[in-house]
Amino acid sequence: MTIREELERLEHRRLHPKAAFADESKGRPYPEEDREEDVRTCYQRDIDKIVHSKAFRRLMHKTQVFLCPEGDHYRTRMTHTLEVSRIAGTITRALGLNEDLAEAVAMGHDLGHTPFGHAGEVALSNCLGQPFRHNEQSLRVVDYLERDGEGLNLTFETRMGILGHTGEHIPETLEGRVVRFSDQIAYVNHDIDDAIRAGILTNSDLPQDILDVLGSTHTQRINTLVCDMIRTSTEAGEIMMSDGVYRALQELRSFMFEKVYRNPLAKGQESKAKEMLEKLYRYYVNQPEALPADFHPQVSFDGIERTVCDYIACMTDKYAVDKYTEIFIPTGWHIR
Repeated sequence: MTIREELERLEHRRLHPKAAFADESKGRPYPEEDREEDVRTCYQRDIDKIVHSKAFRRLMHKTQVFLCPEGDHYRTRMTHTLEVSRIAGTITRALGLNEDLAEAVAMGHDLGHTPFGHAGEVALSNCLGQPFRHNEQSLRVVDYLERDGEGLNLTFETRMGILGHTGEHIPETLEGRVVRFSDQIAYVNHDIDDAIRAGILTNSDLPQDILDVLGSTHTQRINTLVCDMIRTSTEAGEIMMSDGVYRALQELRSFMFEKVYRNPLAKGQESKAKEMLEKLYRYYVNQPEALPADFHPQVSFDGIERTVCDYIACMTDKYAVDKYTEIFIPTGWHIR
């Protein structure tokens, strides 16, 4: 028996009957028999494929809420991803679900985010004339854009978990649904932490009726939400929170939209970011030869608009600013 087979056997011994077992995966878009090995399960391989991808490395330079914040301790897409992974890991472990699948979904769920967060989504939606959704782009990244068009060839369960971490599609696996909740738990709470650090909120601004349910500190709120989800899901046999705690989480999320996500201080640069990305989009659509060489073949089968959209969506915040500066900002005349 190989190490992988032993790990798969142990999953059946220790995990809940409703867990997603690695040896029962629906498989990958195309087979990899020549590359299968005998150490990792399919979901463990998915984690490694994602973590070693270029898209994952770019997350460290992509905005979470505050555009290009000055300071070492504000969240980025990378730190958000790691927090989601840890929360999902705690919940899946307690419920007897497959931690490896949950980690794979969590690590890949935000790979399709644009530069400048949701401001970038709005800009690309305006350019395309249709909604640009980062969950759909995340799936496009792992299916198509990584490895020069080859994609990462992830399992069905990981791919659908990535697609379903937000939006209309609900993941088929319990692990994917855990990540869907964990994403909300993570971003609502760590965005409070960042907003307080930025001076946009104080603890006293948070609604007391919500704090009475969830707790008055960051740690207490995370603990309340995670423990309630474990307890309620165990009793219900489905991934869910109790009505009171879930209602408090949604009220806290609404509060954050009102006070932070749409706050002029936090989002004051968004109009500039949108204008910059829209201008970059028009520039590359009109001058496709200016695209990097590895995007040129894509134009022939995806069209220039979709190709430019993919290129801009892949940019980090700094890279987008640098390209804008290079193309549109005049440089000084150097006299030798």
